Amino acid sequence: MSKELSRRKFLERIGLGTAAGASLSLLKEVAAARPAVVGPLPSRTLGRTGATVSILAFGCGSRFLMYQDEDKALAALNRAIDLGISYLDTAYAYGDGESESRVGQAMATRRKEVWLATKIPDRTRDGFLRRLEGSLKRLRVDHVDLVHIHSLGQAEDLAKVEAPDGALKGALEAREQKMARYIGMTSHTNGEVMAQAIQRHDLDCVQMALNASRNGRFEELALPAARQKNLGIIAMKVTGQEYLLGSGSGKSDMSSLLRYSMSLPVTTAVVGMPRLEMLEHNIEVARSFSSLPEQEMERLRQQLTPARDGMEKRLVGHLDGPTANAEVFSG
Repeated sequence: MSKELSRRKFLERIGLGTAAGASLSLLKEVAAARPAVVGPLPSRTLGRTGATVSILAFGCGSRFLMYQDEDKALAALNRAIDLGISYLDTAYAYGDGESESRVGQAMATRRKEVWLATKIPDRTRDGFLRRLEGSLKRLRVDHVDLVHIHSLGQAEDLAKVEAPDGALKGALEAREQKMARYIGMTSHTNGEVMAQAIQRHDLDCVQMALNASRNGRFEELALPAARQKNLGIIAMKVTGQEYLLGSGSGKSDMSSLLRYSMSLPVTTAVVGMPRLEMLEHNIEVARSFSSLPEQEMERLRQQLTPARDGMEKRLVGHLDGPTANAEVFSG
């Protein structure tokens, strides 16, 4: 294939399902046809933090760990930064610190280029702060830009977080002690519980499942609550761990799903990209992004409605793990 292969042709091949078989040589040919480093991606302000970050974020969870060769993982991460991604999303739970350790290697030289967020699973104040100390060591930094209380569940879980010796106290202290510039909370379980957490507490950001199936009622309940308080809003589960990808009722394609989430009043969308072809594709979607008309968003909601119940069951108690099919786009 010649170097004159257009971006459109490359994306058409991916859209036709040939990304699974696309070779690394294809990626090299496409990359050679344009500059290795390009200008910044479209960006938005992360709510009350005032920070400006790219509308596409690099997910450093299970899909990042699917680069089994660490050198390839770091090459993908550096490529993402080169292409304009300025938001990195990691967590202790991703490989019991392995993701943070990988990201830390990149931070040794690229810390100033990115907004760095990690997430802590512990539900007590002491556990939260101890875990965060370990995260900072693995990330090779003296602070992160944002630390989240990881994966808020149902009402009883929020009660643990809110307890006098709960994780929320640890997060607030971490912000006071400059271990993190800002604090937040993530959830893909229950939008009503997330809305309660937003309304009750002094958070700076929230990260939640925001996709066209509208699982968990995050779009209906938690998103308005976060907007009312001008929080930085980060979308995740764009494809619901690939559950929403495909054809037919309850399914859609990667580009449409990503554009839907980005068309919501969010700052950025976190996507896991375990193949370089996926990174290139999603960069193109972000670079050429324009908001979906409301009519098209409603059409996608109706198309994905049949998947809503299945998504909710799938994500209750969900632990971020590797996909059975590394060839499909992830989110």
